[in-house]
Amino acid sequence: MRMRPTLSWTAAEGLPAGTTSVAPVADVLSAGGVLVVSGAGISTESGIPDYRSEGGSLSRHTPMTYQDFIGSARARRRYWARSHLGWRTFGRARPNAGHRAVAAFGRSGLLSGVITQNVDGLHQVAGSDGVVELHGSLHRVVCLSCGGSSARRELAVRLEAANPGFDPMAAGINPDGDADLTDEQVGSFRVVPCAVCGGILKPDVVFFGEAVPPRRVENCRELVREAASLLVLGSSLTVMSGLRFVRQAAQAGKPVLIVNRDVTRGDQHAVTRVALPLGSALADVADQLDIPVAAEAAPPV
Repeated sequence: MRMRPTLSWTAAEGLPAGTTSVAPVADVLSAGGVLVVSGAGISTESGIPDYRSEGGSLSRHTPMTYQDFIGSARARRRYWARSHLGWRTFGRARPNAGHRAVAAFGRSGLLSGVITQNVDGLHQVAGSDGVVELHGSLHRVVCLSCGGSSARRELAVRLEAANPGFDPMAAGINPDGDADLTDEQVGSFRVVPCAVCGGILKPDVVFFGEAVPPRRVENCRELVREAASLLVLGSSLTVMSGLRFVRQAAQAGKPVLIVNRDVTRGDQHAVTRVALPLGSALADVADQLDIPVAAEAAPPV
């Protein structure tokens, strides 16, 4: 099982405190060719918690691992019960000011691409094009037998029909869309198989302990090679899946800027870290660059 990462390296490395000026970010964006790498921190203002900040979900929740999901029918029942309940909240989340600002930067031609570690799809809902979902998306489901892909909303309908009246009170919702439920609350929840071949269904996401597909990694590395600079938004960069792109950019002599309230594992590679809330920080950047940001859309009915 994958161990929970810790942030003990921050104190040991004596990393400098972040700045509260967004001017460096505005300067880099104005030059164009910026590759955005976003993490869970950009979605917290949409009501989706992050993993590693103080009070983040890792302090109370161990995410499902790939090994557990594949190896245990009981683990799959627990996952789908919790995920089915969490989907009701997760699926209603709306883009916040940070997502809308990133989309505005893209429309203005300042970005070379967007890589997100998130599985919530909020960048796309906000209007960003060509987003590379490094860890997949909770909006899709794949069959481990036939390889078929289907929409999560279709599975939600099937799970509702198979589990009438399933509506326990969750203690919280996690970044992976998983609701905190006890084994007693999970009870005898019924998992449904692939509608085509009867195989095991899995969310189209990279679980803890599972590798990001190599072709996706290479696609991201190519984006880094093509970019003029890298802008990290709301990621602690604790896991290698995101940190490797920061290291690649720094080794190539490309500026790396980070907007994250807490220290990150990539701070030593960055020219600056802006320690401000993402929504307000990116809105200020948009104002400085005179870039219009779309207003908040009304929530779905």
